[in-house]
Amino acid sequence: MSAKVYFSRTITPEKVLELYKLAGKELKGRVAVKVHSGEKGNQNFLTPEFWKPMIDAVGGTVVECNTAYEGQRNVTEKHVKLMDDHGWTKYFDVDILDAQGPDKVLPIPGGKRIQQNFVGKNIGNYDSMLVLSHFKGHPMGGYGGAIKQLSIGVASSAGKQYIHGAGDMDAFWSADHDSFLESMADAASSVVEFFGEENLMYVNVMKNMSVDCDCCAKAKDPCIADIGILVSDDPIAIDQACIDLVYACSDPGKPHLIERIESRNGVHTIEAAAELGYGSREYELIEVE
Repeated sequence: MSAKVYFSRTITPEKVLELYKLAGKELKGRVAVKVHSGEKGNQNFLTPEFWKPMIDAVGGTVVECNTAYEGQRNVTEKHVKLMDDHGWTKYFDVDILDAQGPDKVLPIPGGKRIQQNFVGKNIGNYDSMLVLSHFKGHPMGGYGGAIKQLSIGVASSAGKQYIHGAGDMDAFWSADHDSFLESMADAASSVVEFFGEENLMYVNVMKNMSVDCDCCAKAKDPCIADIGILVSDDPIAIDQACIDLVYACSDPGKPHLIERIESRNGVHTIEAAAELGYGSREYELIEVE
């Protein structure tokens, strides 16, 4: 059965909330709101001011996890300071899920490449999750969207290393590339299983779309015009819809983003996720003015 993906070409904080309400699912209990804090120096990440109406509406706690590489987000002390510097703590309660160990291990019995996922233990404090994603390119994954946020985004620092290495911590940067993409799909499935599909919602914003991720301190400037906002309860459908919108747009800068996606075989993450069955590549795009 095809998923519903709500879409608007108007990109405002208010429109995010409008589409979320149209989707008709209320996240209950203690809501974790997964954002990308933005690496220090990055100019493209979506700010807390942009997300504020949406986060306020669900009464959620902003959650992040430490990175597995050098920067300002690889240890809790620096990450907390960055969250403060970027304004997240000005508006919201913030929880670094893997601030303290031990990690929580989520099983993936049907995983293609990995059979477990390591996430911050604080994830157990929440009943549902709102996944707020900035859709753009990515140096390794080809693109970043909802599936990346569920996998690399929710994984602990050690968990990120495990996914990148397709189960081998020592192969952090050298694992077979498609195995890494499949490991992301595996990891995302474990987070969906942990919360339950009924307790997850996704927002992808196609704005400031560089070929690089918000994890890059020196990211390239956006190469393609803004496209819009998408909201769905299906992480696979929402990512597929974003990819399709990139191909369908007439902006002269789109070859740059398409080259990044195709050169990293980015769509394979979507293919692997669909085979695992926690969403569908088939969708109905419901456009809202």
